[in-house]
Amino acid sequence: MWQEGTAVDLKTTITAKSLKNIFFPQIENLLAFERQGQKLSLEQKQLPAEKTIAFGVRACDIASFNLLDKVFLKQPVDHFYQARRENCTLIGLACSEPEETCFCRTFGIEPASPTADAAAWLVGDDLFWQPKTTKGEELTAAIKDLFTEAEGGDKIVAEQQAQVQALLDKMPLAGFALSDEECSKQAEIFESEVWEELSKTCLGCGTCTYVCPTCHCYDIRDYEVNDKVERYRCWDSCMFSDFTNMAGGNPRTTRLARFRQRYMHKLVYFPANNEGAYACVGCGRRLQKCPVSLNIVKVAKALGVTKNV
Repeated sequence: MWQEGTAVDLKTTITAKSLKNIFFPQIENLLAFERQGQKLSLEQKQLPAEKTIAFGVRACDIASFNLLDKVFLKQPVDHFYQARRENCTLIGLACSEPEETCFCRTFGIEPASPTADAAAWLVGDDLFWQPKTTKGEELTAAIKDLFTEAEGGDKIVAEQQAQVQALLDKMPLAGFALSDEECSKQAEIFESEVWEELSKTCLGCGTCTYVCPTCHCYDIRDYEVNDKVERYRCWDSCMFSDFTNMAGGNPRTTRLARFRQRYMHKLVYFPANNEGAYACVGCGRRLQKCPVSLNIVKVAKALGVTKNV
């Protein structure tokens, strides 16, 4: 969140932390309850109503919101997520210098053409702006005095887009592509011997799930606060040994099982239940942050679920 006096760096391609916190906070207070004898009183927390603007969002993070929508906006709708989503105007910022760890085009994402309420392109010291939706047009009208008509703006933006595409074609992961047919072989992938070898080096630290823009596991915890009990939703991780721990035990007792679950969800389960959409946007954060260099690219290649491009 921006604060007065904060320096803004628009040239940073990808933030260390994903932006899912905008709509799915790491810690969220849902309700409070108090017991007096045999009576129980509940205090439902108000839905977020503040209007917000997310500026400088890259195309991969914008695409991640669309995947989170498939989780939180399906029935039963998560009204806390929905309220934040509806009250936010997204300003996309096109990438001009992609990282070598980027592979968003694998999932049909165009980093030089962000699909948000308004799109922006930073070319030199100039910021080019184009509203895309009603929200974007309303915001543009509200700050119209900040803009001047850009002569030849369309041509300048198109030239930058072409330069970005040329850069991406030379990137190390330019040819990485998943095979829908191979990823649909659920039983075969689940039983693969590859999991044992890959999971040996996994630390189970959960870094991957916390930096990932599409991971959405959470836990519900109750805490005593001033004679009341506050109920919170907190991010969790399928990589943790106590995740989904129940009275009868944990269904995934080994690191291998937890490691496999994460990638089966990304590559197999999620697309099977969401019209073929993979639970990844190719942001490259895990490639940058995993302390043992495990990532979806390495796993997919090891499993043989990639295309020969």
